[in-house]
Amino acid sequence: MQVQPYLNFEGRCEEAIEFYRQALGAKVEMMLRNKENPEAGGKVPPGNENKILHSSLRIGESVLGATDGYCSGKPAFQGITLTLPVATEAEADRLFNALANGGQVHVPLARTFFSPRFGMVADRFGVSWMVLVTQDNPKK
Repeated sequence: MQVQPYLNFEGRCEEAIEFYRQALGAKVEMMLRNKENPEAGGKVPPGNENKILHSSLRIGESVLGATDGYCSGKPAFQGITLTLPVATEAEADRLFNALANGGQVHVPLARTFFSPRFGMVADRFGVSWMVLVTQDNPKK
């Protein structure tokens, strides 16, 4: 069994997909636009035909689902944080800085009692991330 996060970007999904491709090396496994939905029956609001109904991204060994949802323009990612455990401090630095580009650093990357490198950041879409070097593999 797996739990897979599914994020609603409220109209900014395609922008988020491109950001995660560049920042995290995400690979698009599937993308379906509203206009490709055979069950919509012409009920897609005007201007939303090319918005993302469903997508699936592979980030490392994880799969992340994403959509434009109702395209309100106001995504709200509250009460959830995605975690990126990495093998090296250099990788933590690279990913953290990429996610922080246009976002907001909540906890700067630093050594902690549980990790040689740990930090928290909200990316430009408001998605919260924890980046840390796992203790079982603290390479530099």
